[in-house]
Amino acid sequence: MDNKEYKIVYEAGTGEIEEKKSRFIAHVSPVSSEEEAVAFINAKKKEYWDARHNCSAFVIGHNNEVTRCNDDGEPAQTAGRPMLDVLLKENIHNCVVVVTRYFGGVLLGTGGLVRAYQKAVQEGLKNAVILEPKDGKTCQINTDYNGYGKIEYILRERQLPILNTDFAAEVTISSVVPLDLIEIFEKEVADKTAGNAVITWLEPVKYDILDGQLLKF
Repeated sequence: MDNKEYKIVYEAGTGEIEEKKSRFIAHVSPVSSEEEAVAFINAKKKEYWDARHNCSAFVIGHNNEVTRCNDDGEPAQTAGRPMLDVLLKENIHNCVVVVTRYFGGVLLGTGGLVRAYQKAVQEGLKNAVILEPKDGKTCQINTDYNGYGKIEYILRERQLPILNTDFAAEVTISSVVPLDLIEIFEKEVADKTAGNAVITWLEPVKYDILDGQLLKF
């Protein structure tokens, strides 16, 4: 897998475009298995039974162990494969997309079909909630009251979530730090507090932040 962020669909999305009077409606959804993907595709085919085509593509697994696509009657390699290429290029995993086409009476040609189906998928992704889960560790930071503001500043500068703050004889701050920032974070905390803060590392977690909330995967 390349160096791009690992992305998943957190909330489904729908997008629609029109090309030369043909309507292309994309439905994007998260899935965790091939069976779920096939069930989603079949449900959309049933819902849009009157459409000319219901083309599909899906990717399953952390390393895209399962990939499938279907042109559903469109010329070979003009729909399903271009749709799948969008998911692979965006590095999106565990996702299915169905693009429904209502034919408008004007032929688009092979190049036009490829562009239309890819554009529809991009529109569907744009309207979905896409997350980029990171590998990290939760932690507790114990400090005196003089160090509290300094640690809070580091967390906010690094855009790290403050999960909880407990004010007692000392201040205990709970957070989560990406694995690749742990050494830098430890050094910054030690430098800013002159070594008067103790970091206790807890469980590893795959996570992302949405609307200020910690989501674990």
